[in-house]
Amino acid sequence: MTLKVLLTDYEFEHLQYEEKIFLESGLDIEFIKAQCRTEEEVIDQAKDVDAILNQYAPLSRRVIESLENTKIISRYGVGVNTINLDAAKEKGITVANVPDYGMEEVSNHALALLLSWARKVTLLNNEVKKGKWDFKACMPIHRFNEQTVGVLGFGRIPRRFIEKVKPLGFKTVAYDPFVSAEEMVAVGVQKMELDDLIRKADFLSIHVPLIPDTFHLINEERLLQMKRNAVIINTARGPIIDENALAVALKKGIIAGAALDVTEEEPVSIESPLLQMDNVIITPHSAWYSEEAMIELRQKAAKNIVYVLNGKKTPYALT
Repeated sequence: MTLKVLLTDYEFEHLQYEEKIFLESGLDIEFIKAQCRTEEEVIDQAKDVDAILNQYAPLSRRVIESLENTKIISRYGVGVNTINLDAAKEKGITVANVPDYGMEEVSNHALALLLSWARKVTLLNNEVKKGKWDFKACMPIHRFNEQTVGVLGFGRIPRRFIEKVKPLGFKTVAYDPFVSAEEMVAVGVQKMELDDLIRKADFLSIHVPLIPDTFHLINEERLLQMKRNAVIINTARGPIIDENALAVALKKGIIAGAALDVTEEEPVSIESPLLQMDNVIITPHSAWYSEEAMIELRQKAAKNIVYVLNGKKTPYALT
């Protein structure tokens, strides 16, 4: 029996890694490639498929309730905010992600953004290119062991980030309501409540998923609690920060700066005030990327589908 696997959308130049996994699966798979952008397009393509491979196309409750044969939805990446998990669970559809493919890359990128701000590398580079050769442009800079890095989240990526930050001398504190203080202390990290951490941090690095409870977690009220020298680093999801409130806080000097790999709207609007600010670093949602991570992501996302279509449970199942 031929099994239909729909790829809802993709931005890769080729699909050889996915095709190889399906070819070697022992299953008769028809691999359907689409470029869906709307719910209607997904519904039209996905109605009778056995599995869905998803990048960004919306898999809302309406889409999922229209599915007739689907057994698994596998998403490229860690976040599953494109997928209505409750609807999938009600339909008995397995949802799986790839939570471990980019641990090194994302933690390295967060570290790079931290170090660029801590030593003001980007600022100094820009000043020199403007013809200004003067170290005073970066004042003040403080020793790492005089500063605290506050980490929101304590999953795979933030733990790896902390492992890289601590040897540099930074003090580290973390907030995660699902992790005990004892577990954090065991790896040399102090647990703090969210508002206490926000008031304490010189650098605030965000590593929580985007769920209803974390939407605009960093808002006007919390920005006002931060140190005036504080810098926010976000390699998680853009809407965790209220971007309008952030722009105001940066403009008024309520906080010192931001280093963002993600924004509320992607790609970031050319009209965004953040693009006009010297105290903001923005990269184009690239923290996850290395050639090795991209291959691993695509192979594991395809393997999630093969597991389930073979009647097995994928180790990355969320529902």
